[in-house]
Amino acid sequence: MPQALRFPLDADIDGLRHALWKHRIGHHYSRDQDGQVIWLIEDVQLEKARELIERWRQGESMALDEAHEPVARAGSISGALRSAPVTTLVIVMCLAVFAWQGIDDIQALTALAIAPIAIEGQQLYASTLGYALSQAEVWRLFSPAFLHFSLMHLVFNLLWLWYFGRQVEVLQGRWRLLALLTSAMLVSNLAQYATGTVLFGGMSGVVYALVGFVWLYSRLVPASGFQFPTMLMVFMVGWLVLCMTPAAGWIGFGNVANEAHLGGLLLGLAAGLLGSRFHPRQTGPENRHEDIDG
Repeated sequence: MPQALRFPLDADIDGLRHALWKHRIGHHYSRDQDGQVIWLIEDVQLEKARELIERWRQGESMALDEAHEPVARAGSISGALRSAPVTTLVIVMCLAVFAWQGIDDIQALTALAIAPIAIEGQQLYASTLGYALSQAEVWRLFSPAFLHFSLMHLVFNLLWLWYFGRQVEVLQGRWRLLALLTSAMLVSNLAQYATGTVLFGGMSGVVYALVGFVWLYSRLVPASGFQFPTMLMVFMVGWLVLCMTPAAGWIGFGNVANEAHLGGLLLGLAAGLLGSRFHPRQTGPENRHEDIDG
């Protein structure tokens, strides 16, 4: 778990945060009614961060030695990508598959659909997931999540994947995120396949799993550092409900994978509930909250 360094609400820590990034100390910032919190991405950087904080408190210079190269500032694209490698990798994979679909859509669908398919003329012939698994094509349990059928579909999903996935990765680690992503792909794909649908795709089920996880975790553990505006949850649930009604077709969003969305959301809520139960409640070597006087 990331280290949490807490500061008073009235402390001006902008200079300190800038210095942390200059010294290659990746972190995430949050604030609540009790104060401001800097969450260190790498536990091994705690001692170096303490040294900088002490220099900041004493009013000393926190500039880099000339021998060190400056690192990307907080908020820069390169800094953000380095802080969330798993989220970045999944986004790159989605973009690569979308490019493949643009070059040879039939080949991409045949290789990545949840069950083997063949398209002859206007006719779709589909096998079953059971047959695919008997042929050791285990990737089909996950691969439909990487398929997107329009640019809007792709962009919409990747924006939310970046917003929520990066929070989970920075605050709880890449392995927690990886477990959540893979289980969400599995559950949402199986939920949609259970309806008898073979040709479907998209990261929407995964996005809803992240929504459920981050929303519930942030409510059960307010000090978790997650950022989730209340109205955003209203929008996401409203969109989920809208897509289950005929109104979705009226506005041009037909054939929505509603079961995948719902399955992902329920998984995320369950993961958020389970994860919050094991969230460290006391100061310890893996999740220490240090109060820093300003």
